[in-house]
Amino acid sequence: MSSITKPQVKTVIKMLPVLFILLGMLSCKKDIVEKDFDQQDISAKANNVQGHLKQTKTYTSDVVKTWIAFDLRLLRTNPINNFVMMQHWAYSSIALYEAVLPGMPAYQTLSGQLNQMPAMPATLPGHAYHWPTAANTVLAAMKRYFYPAIANVDKVSTDSLETALNEIYKNEVNAEIFKRSVDFGKAIAQAVYDWAKTDGSFTIHPPYILPVGPGQWEKTFPAFANPQNPYWSTNRPLMAGSVAAAHIPPPLAYSTDPSSEFYASAKEVYDISQTLTGEQKAQVISWRDVPGGGHAHWLDIFLQVLNREGNEAMLDKAVVVNAKLGISQSDARISCWKAKYDYNLIRPVSYIRSVLGHTTWNSFITTPNHPEYPSAHSSFSIPAAIVLTKEFGDNYSFTDHTYDFLGLPARYYYSFMHAAEDAGDSRVFAGLHYRFSIDAGSKLGTAVEKYMSEKIRFKK
Repeated sequence: MSSITKPQVKTVIKMLPVLFILLGMLSCKKDIVEKDFDQQDISAKANNVQGHLKQTKTYTSDVVKTWIAFDLRLLRTNPINNFVMMQHWAYSSIALYEAVLPGMPAYQTLSGQLNQMPAMPATLPGHAYHWPTAANTVLAAMKRYFYPAIANVDKVSTDSLETALNEIYKNEVNAEIFKRSVDFGKAIAQAVYDWAKTDGSFTIHPPYILPVGPGQWEKTFPAFANPQNPYWSTNRPLMAGSVAAAHIPPPLAYSTDPSSEFYASAKEVYDISQTLTGEQKAQVISWRDVPGGGHAHWLDIFLQVLNREGNEAMLDKAVVVNAKLGISQSDARISCWKAKYDYNLIRPVSYIRSVLGHTTWNSFITTPNHPEYPSAHSSFSIPAAIVLTKEFGDNYSFTDHTYDFLGLPARYYYSFMHAAEDAGDSRVFAGLHYRFSIDAGSKLGTAVEKYMSEKIRFKK
């Protein structure tokens, strides 16, 4: 089993004083589900050159937790677009899964399941690999691929973190196994990134022409910023067919008639804004998700869960849950953006000012620069909550400390779905969305996760 001694931890801290403190490695736990596939006792050649084959589940998830903590730190210190962050999470989670998959005999590759995903590099049959080393290599490489514009000091920190972990891992296996693991991790990272480059996100599109007309989205007060990523929905989803499966019906029919449902929905937003409680304001600020974006909030919640679970979530479970989160987050974003720009609905701030006549009204926090329907926060909070619920339980209560570093109060949730609903409600309290947009986002996110659970098979 992999373990980190106290002197080694001190070495890591010395090398990376502002980045992380590695957790102590905990004891392993057998996974009954994989009993029939157990390879722990397969011996190598008599001369032990190949090494002893060990399963991914025999290692703790410390390497994953360490890199997630580093990811979150980067988002706090660099102006990383939340679309890039989400894309990095998605593809990195897939690469991580494939890099340790050969040590998970009950599981199968995502190649041939995900949209146009090519075959992945293979390990050498009968040869041992050190899965934390492969994971460390993949996560460092994907960081460099997706975040080339981070500050130079953070590029150095990325190298230092990879090196610090490798110095530990070099003491756990012989040089041949270590090098073989590094080479395999690099090969997986390159293959996944090459695939990622063909998804359309690198395409340069012509200027976007805003539709005009009654009820159409328009640039919003106070920045009147250009629409954000209007072509994102043209990118290849990770799951072929997920966008169609997550299709939502049109929003309420636009109307300026005071007796209409649409008018009532806008008036609800305005009325709530006039009586916001201190608790509601705190809820809005907590889910404002700056810096990092909403995806980063759920990544932080996932990290908190892994830290709490300890050896109940070994390396195999951590990478599987991470992949499910990354895949569903990415396709929820694409599906949400297709609906947003297909329906192109006016935001409350514009309607309340122009139709309700409250010409100086503004949302509690700045309205994002993209169309109204559906709510993005609901679209990706719901699938994240469903994934975590399936893996860790319906009544998994926790206290969310995501924004402790900003001095914001922690928030208690009695379940992951409670947190997702809190995120959705916060956008109505903030004056950003009509209630029906929250409901639509929840339906979209639920459909994305359902499609993944039905179409993508992780276990054999």
